[in-house]
Amino acid sequence: MSPLYIQVKKRITGSLISAEWAPGESIPSEIELAKKYNVSQGTVRKAIDDLVSDKILIRRQGKGTFVSSHNEENIQLRFLRLTEKSGKKENLESKLISFEKEKAGNQIAKSLGINPSSTLISIKRLLTFNGRPLILDLIKIPTAYFRGLTPEKIIEKSGSMYRMYEVDFGIQMLHADEKILAVGSSKESSALLHISEGSPLLSVERLSYTYDNKPIEWRLGLCLTLDHYYKTELE
Repeated sequence: MSPLYIQVKKRITGSLISAEWAPGESIPSEIELAKKYNVSQGTVRKAIDDLVSDKILIRRQGKGTFVSSHNEENIQLRFLRLTEKSGKKENLESKLISFEKEKAGNQIAKSLGINPSSTLISIKRLLTFNGRPLILDLIKIPTAYFRGLTPEKIIEKSGSMYRMYEVDFGIQMLHADEKILAVGSSKESSALLHISEGSPLLSVERLSYTYDNKPIEWRLGLCLTLDHYYKTELE
């Protein structure tokens, strides 16, 4: 049997999955949760410590503990790691290139844990930093989780996709695995990024997860890094 605080952690996570507490909302106090789960306050605190470490919850001094949200200024772009070399803040905008529905196929289906015959929404968009195109994004998400998503909605939201997932579809992205490679630009990526064909790009393949370590989004970003670098944090 797993330690008691792990059991409490799973129960809190279950409440988050069932939307008992929505992103951005506060959760009950440690004392209230201890009574609810019939455990000590210390056990609850240890469970919450783990969830804060996992960036599922956020503690705010003097205010309590809140469910993480991509509406938070320091969280909504936490998966976007391309940084200008001088460190200056840049204005990020996105342009939708294409929006299609397709069968998942074996490779993407395996990554997302779905049937190869399942339908995906395939989104291609161009990200610009201070008006300069720097990232070509290819995104694939299961239609079953994003019913009602349209090209118009993506254009209307225009900012973080993860923020839209959370606000409009109740899906909170918590962490991601990435594979990074150096590649040469294709004819299409060269035209969209305004570079010569074969120019060096950083290819970032990402699989993003929601609660219970469930993969929800596959994404491939082709990044131009002449004046930028890819920043990551190791724990």
